[in-house]
Parts: sequence; structure tokens; C-alpha cells
Amino acid sequence: MRLARTLGILLAIGITTTMAHATFYGQKSLYQRLGGKPAITAVVDDFVGNVAKDNRINKFFGNTDIPRLKRLLVQQICAGSGGPCQYEGRSMREAHRGLGVRNQDFDALVNDLVRSLNKFRVPAREQQELLALLGPMRKDVVQPRAVSGY
Repeated sequence: MRLARTLGILLAIGITTTMAHATFYGQKSLYQRLGGKPAITAVVDDFVGNVAKDNRINKFFGNTDIPRLKRLLVQQICAGSGGPCQYEGRSMREAHRGLGVRNQDFDALVNDLVRSLNKFRVPAREQQELLALLGPMRKDVVQPRAVSGY
């Protein structure tokens, strides 16, 4: 009975989220270190405001449902950082297909995010970890332009 209980506990630990895994080992998850969902929501609100004012990239968001965008960004950051959220949006490739997003547009978006992270005094380590989570999305957001004329 005791062995079964111990195995059950170990199995539960093995299938828990990143947040619980990190907490088990005495480390806080990135989600926790960012301040949880309220802090992520505040950063996302500010970030979307930065994007709206950014003439380099705001054209990509002209027909966007902004409350939905904010909700999905919070879910994405929350889930990716080890929080209890589940991302309900489309894949990055699908969501950005046909938009013509270039590397410089992606970089502008990252700059707007970093501006918000700095405003809320998110420590450098957490910023780097968050950007490392989001960076691999570049390959799905930035898509090659079709070659014309042939």
C-alpha cells in the first residue's frame, strides 16, 4: 500500500506542469517569477498599446479583435512560462499566413515587448527567458515573400 502510494505520488509529479516541476525542486517557474497572470496581463496590456502606437507594425493589427488578441497573448505567455493557462489560439504559422511579416517587423514587435517589460521592471533574467520562449516563433511568423515576375 505504501509503495503504491509512493508510486502514485511520483507519477503525479512526473505529469505535472513545468511550474509544479520547478516548484518541486525548490525553484519558481518563470510564470511565478513574472508575477503570475495579473502581472502578465498588465505587461500585455501595455505591450499592445505600444504596438498600436508603433507605425512600423500597427498596420498588421488594423482589423484585429484587440480584446481577443490580449486574451490569447496572456494565455500564450502564461502557458509557455509554466503557468496554469492553456493557449486556445491558432498556430503562429496559421495566424500569420499571408501577412507578409518581415524580420524587421518581428524585431519591432520584440522591441515593443521589451519596452513594456522594462516599464514593469521585469528583471533581465526573466526577460531573457521569456524572449527565449518567444524567439522560436520567428520562423512561423516571418514568412518568405512570394517571388513575382516569373
